[in-house]
Amino acid sequence: MEDTGGFGTSFVGHYADPSIIYVSTKTRVGVRRTPWTAVYRTNLRTGETKRLTPDGQSDLSPAVSPSGTRVAVASFRSGWTGEIEHLKTDIVLMNVDRYASGGSLDRKPIINDGGWPSWGSDNIIFFHRGVDELEDPASGRSRTATSWGVFRCDLTTMQIDRVTPTGMDAMTPAAISETKVAVATIRLRTTDDDMRIGCRVEAQYRHIEIFDVSSPDQPPVKITQNIFTKADYYSPFVLDGGSCIGYHRVGRNTMIQKDNGNSNVPRIFDNMQSPHVDVKLFRVSGLVPSFSADGSKLAFVGNDFKSIWLADKQGQREVHKQGRISSNYIFSLVWNQNPDMDTLYACAAPSFFSANDNYMVIYAVSNVSSSDSHMVVVRRLTKFYFNAYPSTNPEGTKIVFQSTRDDRGDSRKRSSYTYKNLYIMEDAQMGELGKGSVTRLTSGPWTDTQCQWSPRGNWIVFSSTRDKPAAAPENYNELDPGHFAIYLVNAADPTVVVRVVTSGDPGPGASSIAGHVNNPAFSPDGRSIAFTSDIAAVSAEPISMPMAKVMASVRPYGDIFSVNIDPNDICRNKDIDRVHRVTHSRYEYSTCAWTKWTDDPEAQWYMLLNAAASI
Repeated sequence: MEDTGGFGTSFVGHYADPSIIYVSTKTRVGVRRTPWTAVYRTNLRTGETKRLTPDGQSDLSPAVSPSGTRVAVASFRSGWTGEIEHLKTDIVLMNVDRYASGGSLDRKPIINDGGWPSWGSDNIIFFHRGVDELEDPASGRSRTATSWGVFRCDLTTMQIDRVTPTGMDAMTPAAISETKVAVATIRLRTTDDDMRIGCRVEAQYRHIEIFDVSSPDQPPVKITQNIFTKADYYSPFVLDGGSCIGYHRVGRNTMIQKDNGNSNVPRIFDNMQSPHVDVKLFRVSGLVPSFSADGSKLAFVGNDFKSIWLADKQGQREVHKQGRISSNYIFSLVWNQNPDMDTLYACAAPSFFSANDNYMVIYAVSNVSSSDSHMVVVRRLTKFYFNAYPSTNPEGTKIVFQSTRDDRGDSRKRSSYTYKNLYIMEDAQMGELGKGSVTRLTSGPWTDTQCQWSPRGNWIVFSSTRDKPAAAPENYNELDPGHFAIYLVNAADPTVVVRVVTSGDPGPGASSIAGHVNNPAFSPDGRSIAFTSDIAAVSAEPISMPMAKVMASVRPYGDIFSVNIDPNDICRNKDIDRVHRVTHSRYEYSTCAWTKWTDDPEAQWYMLLNAAASI
C-alpha cells in the first residue's frame, strides 16, 4: 500500500500513547477514478489503528499540530477529475482523538485551494498553492501551466500571506518556526526544448531554501545549492527542533555515468509486496521488460533508451547497443511467443521530443541468446508511418501491431497523424518488406494501440479510444486523446470486438471511459489481463514529486490492475466490474510483463531476484 505521513507523539485524552499519523491506500474504494487515500492513526504501543478520514472522502499530506491534538490534511474538494499537477484540494482541520473531544473529530475546512500543510505553531500553518494560467497567451494556444507558491495562514485571524515571491515556483513547505519555513524551489521553468537536448541549468533544478517572513529584506538561505547544483532535491523535513533540515534527492548525473558515458546503474531485481498471495511481484532497474513464453529469459531496455539487456542461463548482459538501430531511442520490446525463434521485436524513434515523433519503426532482433554477438541479427520490418507495439501469435509466424499508415493516404512526410489502427504482418520474418504483406485488422477514426496476441492465439487485447464521446476535447490534459479502455478482438473475425474494462464505473455515458486503461498484458494461461490505469486516481500530491515540473509526460497515476476473464467466450467479458489492484504507488507505471513463476535455479533473472532478497 502507499503509506506516507507525519508523526505525532503527544496525543491527549484516552489515547496518550505515542502514535503515528499517516496516509494509506489499504481500503478499497468502490467508485472508480476516486482516490483510495485516507488518513489513519496507529497507536505505537498497542498497534490499534483508527481511520480519521470520513467514509466517502479522500485526504492527503497529513500534518500533526505541535500540541498533538489536531491534524491538518489536504482534502479533495469534489473528487478527482484527471488533474496531473494541480489537485483541487482544500486544507481541512480535525481532531486527532475524538474521545478527548466529546466523540467528535470536529472536521472543518479552513483554507480554500491549498495543499501540503505544515505547522509553524498551533496557530500558524504554512501550505502551498497552485495558480493555473495560460502558458503562452500570445501563441493563442489553450495550454496551461501552474505556478506554485508557499503561503502562511494565521489561524487566530485567518489572514493569509504569501511567503515566496512570484516569478518562481515553491512547494512542499516544512515549517521551522512561526516565521521560518524550508521549501523546495524551482527558479526557472524547464521547457520542452531543454528536455529534448537534455540540458538544464542550476535554476531549473529543484533545490531546498529557507525563507523567513520576519526578515523580508533578507535573501533566502540556500541549502542544497551548496552541496551539488545539478540534482533535484525535494520534500524537505525538519529535525531536532529546526536545527537540521532533511530532504530527498534524485540521483546525481555523475552517479549514473561511467567515464565512457555508459550507465553504471546496477541491474538488480527487487521483490515487492504483492496483495495477492498467488501472484509474485518484482521490478528490475530497466525499462519495458519482456519475458520469453517459457519464462527462461527476461529482456529489457536500459535506462538510456539505447540498449537491450538480456538475463538468461548465460548470465546478464547487454545484447544490443544503438548503432545497429541507427541513433534512435528504443521505446518498446517484446519476445516472439515461440521460444524457438529466439527473437525480440523493438520499436525505435528519434526521441520523445523530436519533431518527427510521429515516426516509429519496428525491428526484429534475432539470435538474441547467442553467445557470439556477431550472430545477433537486426532486421527492419516496417517502412514509414508510426508503427508500434508488435506482438506475435503463439506460433511466432504473424505480428499484430499499431500503425498510422491508412490515416492520411500516402503520408511519407511524417506529419502529424490523427488515427491509429491495428494491422497484422502475415510474415513475422519479412514484415512488410520484400514479399511481406500487411492485413488491416481494425478501422476507425480513433486510436487503437498497445496490442497483444493471446497465448491461445484466438484473441487480441488492445487499448482504444473508440468509445470516446464526440463532444469530448481532442486532447486529455493536453497530452493524449484520453478516454482509453481495454478491448478484445477476435483475431479470425475482427467484427467481434468486446469492451472489457473502462476507467470509470461500467455503464453508458462519457464518465465511464473518461480516463486511461492502457498497456494490457495476458497472463500466461490467458485467464487474466493485467493493465495500467487511473482507476484509483492519485495517491500523493503530484507537485511533491521531483519530475512534476520537468517532464510534461510524467503523470502521478497509473497503478497496475488485473481482471479475470472468460477464456472461452469473448462476449462474456463485456464491461467487467470487478478489478484487482496490484500496485499502490504515487508514480506512473507503464508496460508490465507477466510470466509463469519459475523454480529453475539456472534462470538468471530468478537468481538475481534471490540475490537481491538476500542483501
